[in-house]
Amino acid sequence: MDKSNKDVLEDHTRKYRELIISQQTLLLSTVTGQGEPECSYAPYVRDQHGVFYIYVSELASHTKNMLQKGSASVLFIRPEKEVKNLFARERVVFKCVVNEVQSSDERYDKQLLKMKDKFGETVDLLCSLSDFHLLALTPLNGKYIAGFGQAFSIDLALDKVDVK
Repeated sequence: MDKSNKDVLEDHTRKYRELIISQQTLLLSTVTGQGEPECSYAPYVRDQHGVFYIYVSELASHTKNMLQKGSASVLFIRPEKEVKNLFARERVVFKCVVNEVQSSDERYDKQLLKMKDKFGETVDLLCSLSDFHLLALTPLNGKYIAGFGQAFSIDLALDKVDVK
């Protein structure tokens, strides 16, 4: 790979990371037990390994879907008001495996503390409710779409975009 191609990939890697960081919520795509698709969203935190954590109510259908199916897709997309062409919005999509983090797991308190720091006292209120679950969404694969004809696979091991 020549230097100019490497520079382009490094630029796209920086941009996809910035897009994720710029969002406080992720968009969720889940599937019901009957195979029906559903969309939703949730505030998130992310750990150093790239795992997304969400704290969600079992009363929400997306929580039931993820606990039953063990999978979800997440989307980060550039806000409409920030783009010139709505057909080519910059976005990142991850296919994830979903696991519930039990309160005995060392990640439980650590990730909830990160949520409290990021989202404030609402998290304290949610923690007092018995129907909330901490879910870990671990990306299996990802794509970064920078615009028309600019789709890249994300090498999760390196946290970089790649041409595949």
